[in-house]
Amino acid sequence: MRRLAILISGRGSNMRALAEACAAPGFPAEPAVVIADRPDAAGLAAARNLGIDTAVVDRRGHSTRESFDAALDAGIAARGADLVCLAGFMRLLGPDFVARWRDRLVNVHPSLLPAFKGLDTHARALAAGVRIAGCTVHFVRPALDAGPIIAQAAVPVRPGDAAAGLARRVLAEEHRIYPLAVRWIAEGRVRIAGEAVVVDGAAAMLNLMPKAPP
Repeated sequence: MRRLAILISGRGSNMRALAEACAAPGFPAEPAVVIADRPDAAGLAAARNLGIDTAVVDRRGHSTRESFDAALDAGIAARGADLVCLAGFMRLLGPDFVARWRDRLVNVHPSLLPAFKGLDTHARALAAGVRIAGCTVHFVRPALDAGPIIAQAAVPVRPGDAAAGLARRVLAEEHRIYPLAVRWIAEGRVRIAGEAVVVDGAAAMLNLMPKAPP
């Protein structure tokens, strides 16, 4: 059973998706702790309501990124977590932290990486005129939104789409593929060859096919 440390900065909707997946019978992971970098993060109350241990590592209490990362690492280790899931965590982690958790640190990003790294992904995608948007679950590397891709889901762009509407549809796919990717990792089916991910069991990839539009 893998033990998850879920890191958040805001409302924690992806955290809730992971926690709900973990609550299903037979899911091979459990949330050990939800850690926020802001004491007012709404996801903390949601996690407590789900019976999950919570902690705050306030970024304002640390003068350096190294100090913040060390406190974060200590909080994760104290709960015995062995897989770290970034779920709307709005802070770039330092190279030492990423190295300590290499291949045990995953993130979900609201674009089809490597396109549209960083912020304002949906507005930028629409401005670029793309026809397909989506989201990506990937292992974390020191560079922004970089690392081996575990899973992606495509979301068609509709005529007249606005960023908010596209964001809602992409978020629904994040909630679907993030637990799926964590399941694969927890089941030991994910391996990295070079800097590419291989998922054992090709049939599993069919689960990434987009659902029919609502």
